[in-house]
Amino acid sequence: MKGAWAEAQACRYLLERGYVLLERNRRTPFGEIDLWMQDGPTYVAVEVKQRRNERFGSPLEALTPTKYQRIYRSALYLLGRDDLPLRLEAVLVYGTPQRFRLEHLVLA
Repeated sequence: MKGAWAEAQACRYLLERGYVLLERNRRTPFGEIDLWMQDGPTYVAVEVKQRRNERFGSPLEALTPTKYQRIYRSALYLLGRDDLPLRLEAVLVYGTPQRFRLEHLVLA
């Protein structure tokens, strides 16, 4: 998987901020959640997007409304109910394994 290093960096970044990793690359009938985490009582579905450069667009541009809906539906599927605290986030990774920067966004 070519973006595995970016996902590992994103996971480490969130773990350092107190998140708890529940699962990686969790597939559901609606799609895949890159990082399924917990931040205190809140469940967090994290999408990781990486680009070496912005020649083909930024990582943020890859988070389309359709992608957002898939993540949301996948998270609800994993929770099995809709009354638990849930947050959708993205970690955008710019660069290469040797030189990169992260941007952390709360989507909803």
